[in-house]
Amino acid sequence: MTTATPPRDPETRGVRLVAVLLALTLVSGLIDAVGYLGLGHVFTANMTGNVVILGFAAAGAPGFSVPHSAASLAAFMLGAAVGGRVAARFGAGSRRRWMRVTLAAEAVLVAGAALVAFAGPGTPATRYVLIALTAFAMGLRNANVRKLGVPDLTATTVLTTTLTGLVSESRLGDGTSPRSPRRAAAVAALFAGAALGAWLIRDHSPGVPLLVAAAMSGVLATITSGRE
Repeated sequence: MTTATPPRDPETRGVRLVAVLLALTLVSGLIDAVGYLGLGHVFTANMTGNVVILGFAAAGAPGFSVPHSAASLAAFMLGAAVGGRVAARFGAGSRRRWMRVTLAAEAVLVAGAALVAFAGPGTPATRYVLIALTAFAMGLRNANVRKLGVPDLTATTVLTTTLTGLVSESRLGDGTSPRSPRRAAAVAALFAGAALGAWLIRDHSPGVPLLVAAAMSGVLATITSGRE
């Protein structure tokens, strides 16, 4: 008599969260390349850098804008607040569904930004819309990634803590974590995303890298699993 095979856990279907979060780190590099190189020296993913830039602008340093940086910061915080609500709503249930909802929302927001970039290139109004949509999307994502709590990948937009841990706990430091492939991969992913974004911005309008970022988020929304 044969034993029936137990049904496969839906949470295991798809790509592991570690790979998804690393891909999202690459997307962050794309988004910040658009912001800094295409929207007037403003970050919409890396809020550490954006706060520093806001300080530069407040001091009157040329090439920086208080309204742009303030708009980015405000939109990011609003997105983070909404992200907290999403995490509260979905965090106790299926991680797979939770991340798919979050990434689908990000894909829609960034795709909307890409459409605006193509429809009204170069206008001041377009610039503010792009800043608001991308910063809101990154705040939404960051809040949920933080609540998700995957070790070494609790942020996909900033690497200061990641770099600190990578070096301080290596053999050069205290040796408590001599091998940290996740941390190293996160650094490489952000670098690759920034380089790709800069290359696309150099030869195309901001709409092109935004469309690439939206497509990546959309694909990740359909393939992510709930397993690390």
